[in-house]
Amino acid sequence: MNGGPSGFNNAPVTRAFIIASALFTVFFGVQGRSSKLGLSYLDIFGRLRLWKLIVSVFAFSSTPELLFGLYLLYYFRVFERQIGSNKYSVFILFSVIVSLLFEFLALAFLKDPAVSLVTSGPYGLIFASFVPFFFDIPVSTWFRVFGVRFSDKSFIYLAGLQLLLSSWKRSIVPGLCGMLAGSLYRLNVFHIRKAKIPEFVMSFFSRISWPTMGSPPSAPTRNNVGSLPSYAGRQRNYPSPMPSAVEPPEDSIATLVSMGFDRNSARQALVQARNDVNVATNILLEAQSH
Repeated sequence: MNGGPSGFNNAPVTRAFIIASALFTVFFGVQGRSSKLGLSYLDIFGRLRLWKLIVSVFAFSSTPELLFGLYLLYYFRVFERQIGSNKYSVFILFSVIVSLLFEFLALAFLKDPAVSLVTSGPYGLIFASFVPFFFDIPVSTWFRVFGVRFSDKSFIYLAGLQLLLSSWKRSIVPGLCGMLAGSLYRLNVFHIRKAKIPEFVMSFFSRISWPTMGSPPSAPTRNNVGSLPSYAGRQRNYPSPMPSAVEPPEDSIATLVSMGFDRNSARQALVQARNDVNVATNILLEAQSH
């Protein structure tokens, strides 16, 4: 199992979020204020500090949390490649907002104005991502260490457990809130999985986004042939594949297989998409929806 091609190719939203998280953490860390960014009862129900609420979504409170958190965010870029940047942006907004609401409820229930009960950082997004990771990312290999059986997903779970317990109760609360938010997204409450951010907003941010790291994707061309259905009447049309299609690289096939698609369909989709992993993913997702 892997997170797909290295770098942030086809994952601009993840890249922007990681950069923002790192910058906020370093900025407040240099000032020695990282430990003071956690939310407390007074921050929400006393004198509302909006700046602290916004910063707490991005900035981690310690260097170990930053390292484990950015590692998990970087790995979970696979979901942006799977559902597209637009829907992944909706997933981020939903996870952050809903997890914050659950955190407010937890603060109201515990009601201890003397301490900061919720640590800062994008715990809501990270632990919401563990829900599709558990259900949608298949295990590809098993191995044993001192007689104990592990899977290739175990390292991600261990990193998540370390982050969840990093500040004990202060990190467990936002972690659990994130899992609840991810579960609600998976249950498609309010039909959230069909929601999209307006194209003009995405277009604006795409213009100001930094250049993508990694190899540039090929032209987004799509076509459905073979065992994949054809959508002649749909809005998006796919041109015919090249007469002599290049055999898809093994790492691209492995990327699609890691997302849960079978190997043969992944290979066919890559041929039709001219070896563009992002386009091939959309072809496979459209095929599954019919």
